[in-house]
Amino acid sequence: MAGLPARDAPIAALLFDLDGTLIDSMPLHEQAWVQWFALHGLPFDDPAGFFAATAGRSIDEILADLMPELGTAEQQRLGDEREEMYRVLARQQLQLIPGALALLDMAAAQGLPLAVCTAAPDANVALAYQRFGLAARLQTTVNPSQGFRGKPHPDLFLEAARRLGKEPAQCIVFEDAPLGVEAAYRAGMRAVAITSTMPAAAFAGFPNLMRTVSDLTTLTPDTLAMA
Repeated sequence: MAGLPARDAPIAALLFDLDGTLIDSMPLHEQAWVQWFALHGLPFDDPAGFFAATAGRSIDEILADLMPELGTAEQQRLGDEREEMYRVLARQQLQLIPGALALLDMAAAQGLPLAVCTAAPDANVALAYQRFGLAARLQTTVNPSQGFRGKPHPDLFLEAARRLGKEPAQCIVFEDAPLGVEAAYRAGMRAVAITSTMPAAAFAGFPNLMRTVSDLTTLTPDTLAMA
């Protein structure tokens, strides 16, 4: 575990989670899970607890824990089914987190490279990128389909830093999930929490947390440097 970076280390790159951080997708994911659990006759009576335990993990990791008795092929089929339920909703309803594009554009204007580090599968990433023109604003995207473990493992963030040619301590991570902030800590990176999915209390106790915000409208690269 890399641990806590120096709080005054220069900022050289910004790494973003996707769901709940750049795109306001978590309510749609919740709707999709409700549909999926109902379709399979399973209870879904603690959405908050479910997302606290799973946000940041890949669908394969979630279903391997949820239905360990099933083989990999069947878990994959059920995961694809659940993700398509989400995409049906997202094609019509998906919106950005307020301030997302402005922050990306301000960072790019200051020469900061940008990456997305997400547990989302490729089809979900492609949908969001096409809908909002995100791909042209990013230098790289890292997700579990490329062979990396999901959060709280630090793999996604460390690979992004490697691709961008930056030291982990120079990278700021933006996350809406405690597992993501923990992954940033394990990577030796500072983090900003967005409370689009969980309340501020869910992030209490993380020593790498720079600040907690409701969306991205109040943030600029300059204000981050003063955190």
